[in-house]
Amino acid sequence: SPSCPRVGGACPCRVSSVLNRDVKQFGKKHMFDTSEETCWNSDQGTCQWVTLDFPRTVKVSQLHIQFQGGFSSRLCTLEGCRAGEGLVKIADLYPEDINAMQISFAAFQVEETVLDKLKITFENSTDFFGRIVVYHLGVLGERL
Repeated sequence: SPSCPRVGGACPCRVSSVLNRDVKQFGKKHMFDTSEETCWNSDQGTCQWVTLDFPRTVKVSQLHIQFQGGFSSRLCTLEGCRAGEGLVKIADLYPEDINAMQISFAAFQVEETVLDKLKITFENSTDFFGRIVVYHLGVLGERL
């Protein structure tokens, strides 16, 4: 909606890992390219994560995550902070893993939080090896 623009697209982003270190095919940029064909695919291992460093302070109000079914997270922990401060827990989110083939889309209302950095930790992967596959990550809110 126009009152709630996307704030997370072009900002610096870090991820815990990339499958086979194949950044070209599975890198973090694919979460923001709006293509249905491309995705960030983490390597195996517990607790994969994504951090976003916003160039300007933002007030986050919504988070959209589109997972590959079978490679989602039963629990996502959201942490955030202002510049120069330590991360503080904001919320626990519980996406549904719809089924093995379908791409599941989760939209969460977040208690409006003002921050410069956001970290999403995927605590409990539905994949036996702990891999996470995200086709789309959208952070909505306003730039302050």
